[in-house]
Amino acid sequence: MNRRLLVICLTAAPVILGQSEDYKVYTDAPRLLLNPQRLRLIKRENERQSLRWQQFDSLMSGGAAMPEPGFASALYYRATGQANAGQKAVEWALGNAATDLRQLALVFDWCGPAMNEAQAERLGAKLERALAAAPSAAAVSSTLPSNDVRQQSASALAAMALADRLADHGEAVLKPIVETWWRAGVAKRLEAGIPAVPREQIYALFELLHTVRDNLQIDLRNDAPAYFKALPTDHVVSHYPSPFPAPENLFRIPVYVREGEPDLTDAALSRAAELAMVAYDSNDGNIQFVQGWLMQDRYLMRGGFGIPYEFLWANPYQPGLSYFQLPLVFHNAATGHFFARTSWDEDATWLGYFDGQLQLFRDGKIQTLRAGATTQPVSVGEALILTARDKENGRFRASSEAVFILNLTPRAHYDVEIDDQELRDEETDAGGTLVLALPEGIETGIRVKRRNE
Repeated sequence: MNRRLLVICLTAAPVILGQSEDYKVYTDAPRLLLNPQRLRLIKRENERQSLRWQQFDSLMSGGAAMPEPGFASALYYRATGQANAGQKAVEWALGNAATDLRQLALVFDWCGPAMNEAQAERLGAKLERALAAAPSAAAVSSTLPSNDVRQQSASALAAMALADRLADHGEAVLKPIVETWWRAGVAKRLEAGIPAVPREQIYALFELLHTVRDNLQIDLRNDAPAYFKALPTDHVVSHYPSPFPAPENLFRIPVYVREGEPDLTDAALSRAAELAMVAYDSNDGNIQFVQGWLMQDRYLMRGGFGIPYEFLWANPYQPGLSYFQLPLVFHNAATGHFFARTSWDEDATWLGYFDGQLQLFRDGKIQTLRAGATTQPVSVGEALILTARDKENGRFRASSEAVFILNLTPRAHYDVEIDDQELRDEETDAGGTLVLALPEGIETGIRVKRRNE
């Protein structure tokens, strides 16, 4: 019996593996973000009068102006079942001022039971026109920047919401997004260590990941495994140590390079990305540290922009691991990102090297260093962080086991000479970082010189 079963399985395997992916959407509504498990969770949060629900409810029932009114009202409708909330979302979506493709898709998908036939037809037609006017994945790959994740994610959401109205059930939109824009474009760049997803658009990427997996049973992470393996830790450590006090709550501030105060919308979307990340794969060990990072109520987003994301994604019943166990020195060889801090305390000194930018955070202030600038050597545990003034060559002294030399030429070969050792060839990573292992407890000289290639 077992032998016969094995033969049948082995015979069938090539057929199964050879099947092409299906980009037609036939799932039941709601299709977007609110899978059955998440829908049960938000209703349970309502019933239990959780802290997040109370904050969301107080704003919505109090008539607060919400920055994303369609998203907020449609979510409130799904959590409460109140027809007037659904009608409010639909009326917003049918208004002339409502042009946000993503919000239109969410309202159409989530508020179907609240719409009459005429409203459903009008909103469906409006959403179809908006989707047709959006840049296609093929056009983006050939004429526009390929890192506009928000646009492609919104188009995917719209196609899935409209699937029952489309003759091909969304295939003409979804297939090029997955195969052309994502696999042939963005994912290849990510795997090569080339920046392809702006940090402020990682949340939009996770909306795309959720909806594609829920409706097409495709896990887009499989096309860029190295990037997604490192992303949870990379995302956490790329925040400055000191929180930013906003009127409604404290924010952790993600790295930025512009002048002036931090953008709190970016900070809110950074937290929303982490919440969506945990919801996507809560069993991943690295993501469990993200959950530990999230579950501190003083960072709970209480304002009109953040609270819908907080309520939609947060799962306070999911255990997490303490982020204090994360390494103080993090090097992402796939992207070239490098982050180090003296501790996980809020007054820590922090060093970040990312996307060609070198920053130092100390005494509550961000210092962005000009090209070619150096910092004093920073020691964190057994690691020493050095910065090169010249990308072609440099001389250093070190007495740590692990040495990171930042600010060299990316993907370049260097002759490395260490006292009392033979000359050797080393290659920098995608960000221009050279990683060296030295004998323990011995101060030594290091000389690096770029090879002529």
